[in-house]
Amino acid sequence: MSNAEELLEIGNIGRAHGTNGEVVVRLVTNRLERLDPGSRLSTELGELVVGATRPHQDRWLVRFEGVRNRTEAEKLRGLVLSASPLAEPDVLWVHELIGSTVRELDGTDRGRVQAVVANPASDLLELDTGHLIPLTFVTNFEAEVVTVDAPDGLFDLGS
Repeated sequence: MSNAEELLEIGNIGRAHGTNGEVVVRLVTNRLERLDPGSRLSTELGELVVGATRPHQDRWLVRFEGVRNRTEAEKLRGLVLSASPLAEPDVLWVHELIGSTVRELDGTDRGRVQAVVANPASDLLELDTGHLIPLTFVTNFEAEVVTVDAPDGLFDLGS
């Protein structure tokens, strides 16, 4: 992994588990391949390579290469795990939306995406103008421009 590329947080390390160097990992991604054996994850202490993994309740038990006992595993507690973005051309990732311009079908610019807010009905684009736009209204994303087909009056709310 190049230091120059932007890394994404994929999880964090909790307590040691057992005596053989396993740690509890909580993922913040739904991409389970991030914990496949051989996966390289970045931390503030350097790179960790996944040796083995198995599910444990709503988390994962992970043994990293070179971590052989509970004492070594405890030293990893609290570390954030990061990795390079996955390259999938047909998938829209949250980190790609941040900073993008939001434009209506008629060409009207509505602001820039500051965040994507989780919402049970549909995640929401939070704009620098304060507006929230359900992702269901997104029709296209290309060249850092998010095109939306918003219903009449959406941008009148809250202004």
